[in-house]
Amino acid sequence: MIRRNRSQNALHRHRRTLQRAPWLVGGLMAVLVVASFFGEMSIPKYWEMRKSAQALELEIQAMAKANAELRADISRLKSDPVRIEEVARERLGFVRKGETVYQVVDEPAKIGQAEPAK
Repeated sequence: MIRRNRSQNALHRHRRTLQRAPWLVGGLMAVLVVASFFGEMSIPKYWEMRKSAQALELEIQAMAKANAELRADISRLKSDPVRIEEVARERLGFVRKGETVYQVVDEPAKIGQAEPAK
């Protein structure tokens, strides 16, 4: 009889342990989820970093587009005489022979007079 009671007690303890295991695992998971909201690698930090990465991707795309436009402009400056002339006129003030250049200069304000309202 003693032997039977011991084995039944051991079986009963084993069943109780198996019944408690899901609760222990669930509790551990709950602690991990709560802990994930704090610290250096938390969930809010992850979402912030993800949003930042998306913004950087958009910036990279915009810079790649601007880079492609600049490369096309460089190519035109190397080979297109019309574009070369356009830049020379705009930036360097070059003029063709026989052209007359007119330069408009604002009249300087006289001392003691207020500037006209715009």
